[in-house]
Amino acid sequence: MDGTIEAQSPWTPQPVLEGEWKGWRRYDTDPYENLTGPFYSRRDETGRMVCAFRAERKHMNAGGNMHGGCMATFADYAIFAIAEDELEGVGSVTASLTTEFLDAAQEGDFVECTGEVTRNGGSMVFVRGVARVGERPILSFSAIIKKIRRKG
Repeated sequence: MDGTIEAQSPWTPQPVLEGEWKGWRRYDTDPYENLTGPFYSRRDETGRMVCAFRAERKHMNAGGNMHGGCMATFADYAIFAIAEDELEGVGSVTASLTTEFLDAAQEGDFVECTGEVTRNGGSMVFVRGVARVGERPILSFSAIIKKIRRKG
């Protein structure tokens, strides 16, 4: 080893080393997620992917509840984290995302999401999940991710 740092893929999550999110990781490469988040992910003790963020003023609508667009953006982030193993080595895009808004989140809430891959096909990955504040579900979602094979 010559002391150089190996270049990482821009889609490699970076570990958080301090603060409230120590032990979690985040992607620093998506300008929209950086603007709307930040969103975090980690594997729990069972190996299940967990995604989370802390609701801030910028996530609220005029009525003081979390904006539906923020919730949908978080779901879009979460589907790729949940399907991380199935997407390794391939590019991917959201082909479909369906959301059901179940309840509101408030400023300061810790919003957490878990889910599962329901099918991993040759070119599509099907994902579903639920976001919660504590034990209270606030959003359910299902999605299809399209795998994109890079030519080269």
